Amino acid sequence: MGKTKKPHRKSWKQEAAHNWPLYVLVAPAVILAVVFSYIPMGGLVMAFQNYKPWLGISGSEFIGWDNFKQIFMFKESYQAIINTVIIAVSKMVFGLIVPVVMALLLNEVQHVGLKKGIQTLVYLPHFLSWVTVAGMLRDILGLDGIVNSFLQNFGIDPIFFLGEAGMFRPIVVISDLWKGFGFGMIVYLAAISNIDQNLYEAAEMDGANRWQQTIHITLTGMMPMIIVMATLSLGNVLNAGFDQIFNLYSPLTYSTGDIIDTYVYRQSLVNGQYSFGTAVGLFKSGVGLALTAVAYRLAYKFAGYRIF
Repeated sequence: MGKTKKPHRKSWKQEAAHNWPLYVLVAPAVILAVVFSYIPMGGLVMAFQNYKPWLGISGSEFIGWDNFKQIFMFKESYQAIINTVIIAVSKMVFGLIVPVVMALLLNEVQHVGLKKGIQTLVYLPHFLSWVTVAGMLRDILGLDGIVNSFLQNFGIDPIFFLGEAGMFRPIVVISDLWKGFGFGMIVYLAAISNIDQNLYEAAEMDGANRWQQTIHITLTGMMPMIIVMATLSLGNVLNAGFDQIFNLYSPLTYSTGDIIDTYVYRQSLVNGQYSFGTAVGLFKSGVGLALTAVAYRLAYKFAGYRIF
């Protein structure tokens, strides 16, 4: 028996000569990533220094892990971590449940025009910036806003909704859900469209009603996508949304609304504690990186989804 020949592997020169148009297209993205993402990482050394702007990185004193120890010593930083986890997890849970429910309900709409119209209406807020949404919320929930004007008709005193610490988290979660659930719903509708229609016909012949078909066919067919979306969202446990919080919060709501990102912004850029702010940001990024790695591993294990 003759030996099977191993496929000839191209050298990197041959590979580059053969696929040079692809490398040319990728080159600008790689250059931008190196210049704006990787080179600035050299500044992370400030997290281990008592950084003084007039001395620079090379002249500032090295203090090791002291800045990281202070993260859990200061009440404000500890509270910011707790607020971040509570807000982010709430967004993840409701951001998973609501789009699935809406996709299942919209899938039952038979009129094509009505179905497309609802999809468009719920998807439009996804394109609004948080500056615009925050302005809308201030007009609606302000002391002179629509809600308080309605309450005054019943003799109820005006309520400063965005200044109430106990109301701030629900407002943040609900507004984020209103703005973003349309995108998730579109993703799940795409998953539903890939389900074999013969399964519904077979279930109907076996006497299954619409509810049973939805639970045992539609929801089951969506499950791989639900697992992927749920596991990939684990990396956002410490990402509660800087743009949204920054445009909505105030000193009155720091106790329940101050998150890691806004805390880093105030400590580093406003108060000038660059080393401590860098340490907090590095801590958040490290935890997020670890959770993202775990999420990709879980997505591959349970849903066969992989990127690399």
